[in-house]
Amino acid sequence: MQVYSIDTGLFKLDGGAMFGVVPKTLWQKEIPADENNLCSFAMRCLLVVDGERKILIDTGMGNKQSAKFFSHYFPHGNESLLGSLLRLGFHPEDITDVLLTHLHFDHCGGAVLRNNDQLELTFPNALYWSSEAHWQWATKPNAREKASFLTENILPIIEKGRLRFVEEKKGERTSFSPCIDIMFSNGHTRSMMHPLININGRTLAYVADLIPTAAHIPLPYLAAYDMYPMTTLEEKGNYLEEAVANNHVLFLEHDATTICCTVEKTEKGFRKKETIQLEDLI
Repeated sequence: MQVYSIDTGLFKLDGGAMFGVVPKTLWQKEIPADENNLCSFAMRCLLVVDGERKILIDTGMGNKQSAKFFSHYFPHGNESLLGSLLRLGFHPEDITDVLLTHLHFDHCGGAVLRNNDQLELTFPNALYWSSEAHWQWATKPNAREKASFLTENILPIIEKGRLRFVEEKKGERTSFSPCIDIMFSNGHTRSMMHPLININGRTLAYVADLIPTAAHIPLPYLAAYDMYPMTTLEEKGNYLEEAVANNHVLFLEHDATTICCTVEKTEKGFRKKETIQLEDLI
C-alpha cells in the first residue's frame, strides 16, 4: 500500500467561526488571523493506492465556481488537485474510487469540473462514494447549511450513474476495503465519514471536520459551523480516547502546516503529541 498527501490549495475562513466560543486570544496563538479576522486553511486530500484500487479521499474546492463565490473564501497558493496528482504520476483516469467524507463544497468541489458549459466528472472511471443518509441531507438541505451544499458539486455524480453508498451500520464501523474501515460522526453534519486506514499495523485516521486542524484537538475547540456541537464534543472525546489508546496518526485536512500528528492526554486534556511524516508509516 502507498498513501500520498494531495495538496489542493488554501482558502480563508473566519477565525471566530472556526473556533466557536474559544476566545481569539487563545486560538490566534496557534493559527494567526489577518486584519479581517480570516485564517488560512488547507484543503488537503489523501490518495490511497491499494493493489489495483486508487482511492482518493475528498477533492478540495475545485475551480469551477464564480468569482463572486471565490471572493468569500479567497483561494490561494500554487497547488491544485490535478496538479498534485500529476506531479506524483497519477492521471484522472487512474482513480478508481472517490470517497467523499461529506458534501460541503470545500470537500467535494473538485469531484466535478466545468468543461465549457458542461459539468463533467473529474475522475471519469471512478465510483463516487457517499453515505445515503448524508446524500439525502445534502440534496434536501436545511437553511443553515444550504450554502455549503452546491448542486453543481453533487447532482452530476448521480446523473452520470457513478454514485455509490457506503453502508452505515448503527454503532458499528463499515469495511470499505481490506485496509479501510469507515467511522461515522454526526455533529458537524449528518453522517460524515472518516476513513481509518491500516498501514503496517498502525491506523491513519482521516478525521476531516471532526478535528480540522491540530489546534482543534482540545475538546472545547469546536467550529461554529458544526450543526450539533454537543454531539461533536461527545464524538470527538470518544474518538480521541481511542486515538491515544491505540496510537493513531491523525491526517489533518485543514491544517495549513501540519499534515499528520499523534495525540496525548495530559492533565489539561487532549493535546497534539508529535508531528508525523506520512512517509514514515509506509
